[in-house]
Formats: sequence, C-alpha cells, structure tokens
Amino acid sequence: MQLRKVCILGGSGFIGRSICAELARRGVAVRVMVRRRERARHLLVFPQLELVEGSCHFAPDLAGAFNGCDAVINLVGILHPSRDATFERVHAELPALLARVCRERGVPRFLHMSSLGAARDAPSEYLRTKGKGEEEAHAAGAGVAATSFRPSVVFGPGDGLFNRFAGLLRVVPFVVPLARADARLQPVYVADVAAAMCAALDDRKTFGKRYDLGGPEVMTLEGVVRYTAEVLGLRRVVLPLGERIGTLQARVLERLPGKLLTEDNLRSLGVDSVTARNGFQDFGISPARVESIVPGYLGEHGRRGRNQRFRRAARRD
Repeated sequence: MQLRKVCILGGSGFIGRSICAELARRGVAVRVMVRRRERARHLLVFPQLELVEGSCHFAPDLAGAFNGCDAVINLVGILHPSRDATFERVHAELPALLARVCRERGVPRFLHMSSLGAARDAPSEYLRTKGKGEEEAHAAGAGVAATSFRPSVVFGPGDGLFNRFAGLLRVVPFVVPLARADARLQPVYVADVAAAMCAALDDRKTFGKRYDLGGPEVMTLEGVVRYTAEVLGLRRVVLPLGERIGTLQARVLERLPGKLLTEDNLRSLGVDSVTARNGFQDFGISPARVESIVPGYLGEHGRRGRNQRFRRAARRD
C-alpha cells in the first residue's frame, strides 16, 4: 500500500517521539493528535508533521484527525490510573473506539501498542486491560488491517526505567530496598521498537500479526538497579524484599507523589516480561544492547561510571 500520511495518538510521548523521527526519516507525513498543542510543539522540528487538538475519546475529533490518513498508530497508555483515565477506558475502550472510527472513515491500517504479558487472565489490571485492548484492535473488522506490538520494558533517552532508577539511586544512600527484585525483563531500545512499527506499516505480511519485542539480554529488576548504579559510579546495596514487605512498600509508595510503585505494578512484575520468539527477526532488526546505549544518556555521571568500569577492567587485565 502507498503510505502518504499517518495519524499518531500518543505521539508526543517517549515512544511517539521516536516513531515521529523514524517516519520523518522515511519521508512520511505525520499528524499527531494532542490535547494541548503548546505541549507538543517540540515535535514541529520534524518535517511534514502537523499537530491537531482533540480528545482521543471523542469520536468526532478522531474522525477529523483521521481524515486523509492511510494509517493510525495508537500509543496511548498509562501506568497509573486516575478518576478520568482508568485502565479500562484507556487500554480497552479506546482501542475499540479507534478501530471503529478507522472502519467508518475508511482508514485501511491500524497499528496498536500492547505489552508483553498482556492477557485477559493476567494478574494485574494493567495487563488484563492491555490484553482486552489488543483483542479489540484486532477485531477492527473488514477493511482495517491491524497489527499489534508487545514490547518488554522500553529504554532510551527520557525513559522511565534507567532514568527513574538513576534519580532514585542519587538520593537513596547505601541500601536500596527493592520489591520483586527477581522480576525478569528484556529491555528493548526505543529506536528499535519505532523501526519495527514503521517497517510494518506498509508490509502486508504483517497484517493481522502480533509481535513480541525484546532486547538481546534478559535482566532481573535487581540487575537493572545494579547496572544503573555501576554506570553512575555509585556504590549501593540492593536489598530484595519478600512478598509481604514488598506489598507493604507498594502500598506506601502508591500514596506518595510520583507513585514510584503500586500494588498493580507489583502484580505486573510477577509476570516475566520476556519472549522466546522475538519479532525483531521478522524485520531484520538486531536490537541494541543495554550497555551500548544507556551510558550515553545518563549524562556526565554515566560517562564517569563507564570510564570507571573501563579502568577496573584494565586493572583486571
């Protein structure tokens, strides 16, 4: 199919910025739907990109945004619900609405962002509603070819993984108490996710498919924290917490500003975010390793930590 213009929902977020950049590199026009245009002006550096205001939960706004577009990409998701943005509304009801409007407006292509572990019977509400939304996306009906992507935790400049732990490690002295320390993750680089999604847009072989995406290495949550401390050049002891104390920690943290951890997050971490069948191979993409990317964006502390590791390695040699 000939790809001229793509509408992105959630385009001003972490993954959205990378997809906008990848589409600009490919010469594809992009329309990003946002609630407030001034908060997404940073995207206007990309050629052939326009911002339109509207609510992604209001069908007439969606119909206007989808007008003249060949594809829609849904990246909207939340980690913590609120009164107006519940998991059910954002993760399940929204994909169903988007699929319907795509069908009504004659948009032939729909890409949907899901998550590894998403399933209706998952232990957390986050993963259950993600699973439901994935099914809704693929039930778009005749005339709309859907493809969904199920990445593990995504990293890169501005991420909520290594950057968040870096901020925590800088203020927590000596010991870091960690719930679900043994949770298994397969961190995946944001630019690789963007490349796979953009490659799928006009590839008929991907129509109707669901792709698990993971990086080349599996890390425990404790390993992520230890690696971050090493990159920063900080000495910290990670103290794994048992289930009961970990749940208590989550109950406390979810009531604090920023919600570093909630009970639902804890239940999600109980599901290994790893894949045995990595979808990147279908796109000919060799995903980047954590150690080749993360030290470069943790700033001066990251560079200092990397140099310290090199010096330690040299001494060992």
